[in-house]
Amino acid sequence: MKAKTKNITGWVLSGLIGLMLGASAIDKIIGSEHALQTGASFGLSAGTYSVLGMIEIFSVILFLYPRTGILGTLLLSSYLGGAIATHLQHHQSILFPMAFEAVAWIAAVIRFPELRLRIWNDKSIGQV
Repeated sequence: MKAKTKNITGWVLSGLIGLMLGASAIDKIIGSEHALQTGASFGLSAGTYSVLGMIEIFSVILFLYPRTGILGTLLLSSYLGGAIATHLQHHQSILFPMAFEAVAWIAAVIRFPELRLRIWNDKSIGQV
């Protein structure tokens, strides 16, 4: 895959993750009826769910900003891992949090060559 294609693909995937998780975070922060019902189904108060929304939006911002993208990837991965565990504990589908986590990592590996270097120990990454 050419460098320009990788760059576009990485940013498109990152943008999708940013839009979806950003909307989810804003929903939690403003306390919409749907968000409050979901939080209540997990046994969380409105205040706690709002804090989770703030953590989520902070992680998304770090993920989208190139200088802090790797840190954002790690925070999103942790956040979504907690979502997966919560869904499992409450016998709910884990499809969405798993899909978001997979797409976030795919985008991160495409956007950040240093991750590819660490994951696959590929010495040719820095070369054109």
